[in-house]
Amino acid sequence: MQYVIGFLIALFIALTGVGAGTVTVPVLVLFLGVPAPVAVGIGLMFSTAVKLILVPAQIARRNVAWRTLSYMLLGGAPGVLVGSLFLKHLINAGSENLLNAILGAILVTTASWQIFYSFRPMRDNLDVRDRSPLLSWLMFPVGAEVGFSSAGAGALGSAALLSMTPLAPAQVVGTDIVFGFVVSLIGSGAHWFTHASNPELLLQLIIGGVAGAIGGTMLSKRIPRRPLRFALWVWLLILGSQFLFNSYHVWAATRWSKPASENSLSDHSTNGGSGMSNR
Repeated sequence: MQYVIGFLIALFIALTGVGAGTVTVPVLVLFLGVPAPVAVGIGLMFSTAVKLILVPAQIARRNVAWRTLSYMLLGGAPGVLVGSLFLKHLINAGSENLLNAILGAILVTTASWQIFYSFRPMRDNLDVRDRSPLLSWLMFPVGAEVGFSSAGAGALGSAALLSMTPLAPAQVVGTDIVFGFVVSLIGSGAHWFTHASNPELLLQLIIGGVAGAIGGTMLSKRIPRRPLRFALWVWLLILGSQFLFNSYHVWAATRWSKPASENSLSDHSTNGGSGMSNR
């Protein structure tokens, strides 16, 4: 099962350009029952392994805008470390349900924006004014989101490149893949030393992912990307909503169980006191 999941996730990455972490974490948590902190670390490491296969092809095709990439990493690299530290703080505080709620909110927000963006007409962005230096500021929160949830590099990075640079679509994809690879590499290193991991599960995902990445690369020119991306974002919107629903259910159960236990203790102490007085 894990091999199939790795294969399908990598296949969709190669076909749609959506980041591995965005898909991997909700699948691991909701379908395999992996704890969210472990799933985030695995998502980052899996993303690094899959994009390691895709990066050389993008460099060979000269699809990487190195100047723009340097601006992105200037903000994204420190951002991913900050996000990793914030995740560690939540884990140490025992706030895993809050973590699940935040992950759900990130998925719902990102998916909703991408679905809205999908209805915008396609336009040639060669006439867009180059605002690459601003990417250093914009990529800091994106990097923090990657470090915290392993999501955001592929979706938000490509959206920023399309709206703020005159890069051709092929350069947008190539530059964003390399950016996602570097921040995932930094984030996976931070998570490997600070959080629990599951090397066996990671290896199974990577083995399936290698085959999926190769197959997706071969099919990418034959299958239209836009409909697949739209379907994937709708599915991720549903998964994000499931995260929020589960978190609310746990929170509500915890909230309503406390008054009941307090009332039980109060009744017990009252009965105990009356018994002593009768004696």
